[in-house]
Amino acid sequence: MSEKRTEIGNLGEFGLIDHLNKNVKVKNATSVKGIGDDAAVIDAGSENVKVVTTDLLIEGVHFDLSYMPLPHMGFKAVAVNISDVAAMNAVPKQITVSIGLSNRFSVEAVEALYEGIHAACEHYGVDLVGGDTTASRSGLVISITAIGEAKKDEVVYRDGAKANDILCVTGDLGGALVGLQILEREKQVFLANPEMKPELDKYTLVTGRQLRPDARMDIIHELKELGVKPTSMMDISDGLASEIFHICKASNVGATIYEDKLPIDKQTFDTAVELNLDPITCVLNGGEDYELLFTISQEDFPKLEKHADIHFIGHITKPEEGKYLVTKSGTAVQIKAQGWKHF
Repeated sequence: MSEKRTEIGNLGEFGLIDHLNKNVKVKNATSVKGIGDDAAVIDAGSENVKVVTTDLLIEGVHFDLSYMPLPHMGFKAVAVNISDVAAMNAVPKQITVSIGLSNRFSVEAVEALYEGIHAACEHYGVDLVGGDTTASRSGLVISITAIGEAKKDEVVYRDGAKANDILCVTGDLGGALVGLQILEREKQVFLANPEMKPELDKYTLVTGRQLRPDARMDIIHELKELGVKPTSMMDISDGLASEIFHICKASNVGATIYEDKLPIDKQTFDTAVELNLDPITCVLNGGEDYELLFTISQEDFPKLEKHADIHFIGHITKPEEGKYLVTKSGTAVQIKAQGWKHF
């Protein structure tokens, strides 16, 4: 009798996470929030909590060093973790860094990687407090854990969205995916003819969004200053549609968003068209933008309505109303969350 074998790809990343966590039981009272949000939340006594998040980045899966400079890689590895701390409405304080190195990396290459890590620590005001190094047979592996803190009553989870809340996103979306396509295209041109120099000058915004994203801690500080606590929040790492699905699932709600409200930079739009990509598909399913998706109550709208970098893309509905995109022509189309396929 043959052993049962289920391919990981059949479940996908989030299905695998749900499957593995079915039997996880939280035993300690200090474990306020375990698996299922952007970061874990741990009681730190008195009025405070710690938030903890970890990301693993593997060469050949998450990044390609043929066009990713090592200092940029170091900065990005920190930024993606800080983005998860921001998504909890918390402030990052410390990181640990663990790296696996193959023998093709010199001391100078590792110094270049850490140049980016130190720059990110300076940028976000965090301390590098430890980590680990080991050998790797598959190129560069980076695992970073970020630790942040917040007041207990300030933490924002994915499960607080309510019907009639307003859906908001920061910045513009789709740029990281389009930037990745440009970098991959230019890599193929170079491989075909090493004499050809990459043409990247007119794509600086989109390639920058891919190579050196910036976690939106500025928005977290501004929300506090404006007296706005989102009802739910997460960062956009796997694509807007996928993250809307996460909030809807956690909060047991539906959502309606509007095509003409989705923020897309002109360079992202034009480059997507040049690459024969649908710009709205890039916005919905691109991923790696590391902007914030959050919901606010109706009464908080006047506090944010003039904010230049916060966009109101739709509203939360009852769960039975589903998840829909209203196109510019007024047609309601069911949202599909393609997101980033890890397996």
